[in-house]
Amino acid sequence: MSMTEEQIRQLETDAKKYIWYPFTQMQDYVEEKPVIIEKGEGNYLIDTEGNRYIDGVSSLWTNVHGHRKERIDSAIKNQVDKLSHSTLLGLSNVPAIQCAKKLVEIAPEGLTKVFYSDSGSTAVEIALKMAFQYQQQSTNGDPDKKMFISYENSYHGDTIGSVSVGGIDLFHEVYQSLLFDSHKAASPHCYRCPMGKNRQSCRFECVDQVENLMKAHAHEVCALIIEPLVQGATGIVVHPDGYLKKIRELCTRYNILMIADEVAVGFGKTGKMFACQQEGVVPDIMALAKGISGGYMPLAATLTSEEVFNGFLGKYEDFKTFFHGHTYTGNPLACAAAVANLEIFEEENVIENLQAKIAHLTEKLKMFEALPNIGEIRQKGIMVGIEIVMDREGKESFPPEKKIGHRIVLEAGKQGLIIRPLGGVIVLMPPLSITMEEIDRICDITYQSVKTVLETI
Repeated sequence: MSMTEEQIRQLETDAKKYIWYPFTQMQDYVEEKPVIIEKGEGNYLIDTEGNRYIDGVSSLWTNVHGHRKERIDSAIKNQVDKLSHSTLLGLSNVPAIQCAKKLVEIAPEGLTKVFYSDSGSTAVEIALKMAFQYQQQSTNGDPDKKMFISYENSYHGDTIGSVSVGGIDLFHEVYQSLLFDSHKAASPHCYRCPMGKNRQSCRFECVDQVENLMKAHAHEVCALIIEPLVQGATGIVVHPDGYLKKIRELCTRYNILMIADEVAVGFGKTGKMFACQQEGVVPDIMALAKGISGGYMPLAATLTSEEVFNGFLGKYEDFKTFFHGHTYTGNPLACAAAVANLEIFEEENVIENLQAKIAHLTEKLKMFEALPNIGEIRQKGIMVGIEIVMDREGKESFPPEKKIGHRIVLEAGKQGLIIRPLGGVIVLMPPLSITMEEIDRICDITYQSVKTVLETI
């Protein structure tokens, strides 16, 4: 039954009156007409007024197979009839076991244990605490190793630990006095190379910088944390080929645990199930979330090697237990959704079928090169960042008050596409179920929106 005009207007009023939206300047928001999503259908979202939008960022990088996917819908409904929640503290449940087994089967070989939580931030927080505690108590650890190596321009979540290893000043600087220190490695950002190199002259000086950090600090560093292949929140910064593998080799050489934050890049977005598999890398700890449940339910997992897990084994009175847990850890509904999600990957050959879509997207993105304010088009798999600059030669970004990205997003919304900017970078990241025709429409709408906004500057 459709909503009445009065009901819709009341929802709009209540949306502005009661909700504080994440990563949203609320002073500006009250001046805009809110888009209120009521339904989902395949790769589309439908608002309360019946407008249809392509889900161009897969509902914040989570949706995998489209909305209202029958297999996942049924899995959740069937699980509700059995059990919606029970604690995982000392107990287990059927979907949590099934999901953990499937994750280990598809993860990089050597990751054998699954610790559940409910968001990317918590998955990373757990990884950091595991690495730290492992060094403190394992027979193969070193209690002097208390620091981390993380990256400039990195993003690992919004909890205090994950912010401490983040590197985006816009998000993190205000909390500086609350954070613990970490050694910062240079971002392997080829377009804005911190080493002043270009792709032709590059000799992986960014890797040398990481090794120099390790040479100086390996004795006090328990782990390095990295977003494999793509730094997402800083603007879809794609690492050069071979970089990840070299970092794995350095971590091994200097006896530093490697944490791979696959929250954003996992579950097919780079063209393989996990980004680490692109270069045959096996981290010691891997954080997963977002696409793990197909974009249906809050669920996250931190996977570890047997070596890390064994560092927490001991007699009860040794107190080597990992004293960490969440109320909804291993939630049966979320795990049931995740099991169905992973079954779809296998039965519908999702990764194999994705390759042609990635190739088509690559070709379609070439159209943006004709626009003079496009600085760089970055793509890895289905992940795309289109950087808007004042002039291509100088690479200078538009000042924040121009709100270029925000204005482009609003224009795209008028044409039936939901996307979100990262500053002056327009992000495209549709569900893996996107069709060739929908890829064309996403690119066409984005192109026209960029062109329309820039013509008014």
